[in-house]
Amino acid sequence: MTAIYDMKTTRNLQEAMRMIYFDKDKGRGIWATYLHLLEESIELGRAISSGSKSEIASEAADVAAWLASICNLLDIDLEDALRSKYGCGCPKCRSTPCRC
Repeated sequence: MTAIYDMKTTRNLQEAMRMIYFDKDKGRGIWATYLHLLEESIELGRAISSGSKSEIASEAADVAAWLASICNLLDIDLEDALRSKYGCGCPKCRSTPCRC
């Protein structure tokens, strides 16, 4: 399978999710979309418990996709948000690695 979307950056991931799912997400609404994120987070926890790297990777991708969908619905640039909060290291102590 050849990848259609370049997901080398968070912004590209978010744009891909917008192109693929925005209409469905908008119709579903923010709270139902958020519930899907929670469900995928639980599935990620189960995958971590299983120890299967392929399951963990699959569920981590689902969590990232649903988070991007939520940010799309709320008109939040996830890459900017991540850079703003974590671009200088730990948001509390400003160290890398964190010292707090």
